[in-house]
Amino acid sequence: MQKRHLWIALMLAAGTVPARAETIQVTIDRLVFSPATVEAKVGDTIEWVNKDVFAHTATVKGSWEVMIPPKKSASLTLKTAGPVDYFCRFHPNMKGRLVVVP
Repeated sequence: MQKRHLWIALMLAAGTVPARAETIQVTIDRLVFSPATVEAKVGDTIEWVNKDVFAHTATVKGSWEVMIPPKKSASLTLKTAGPVDYFCRFHPNMKGRLVVVP
């Protein structure tokens, strides 16, 4: 049996199949993150799609920041579990939340 097939057979026999990482889109339109709350897994990628005509950020105070240019998108791969609240540095009333599970 080839190594790959053996590995798949072992994983299926053990009842565990590794989860595939997903890309989850958050739309920015009219100064709103939508959806405002996203549930994701470590390894997933969040892609912010900015439909507004001005730049935004997804900023976590004291941690990371993603710049999202007007009419473009930007992304971040999640590396740690836990809830994360973020906002736009230019428009602090814009808020979002990521609930990241292992």
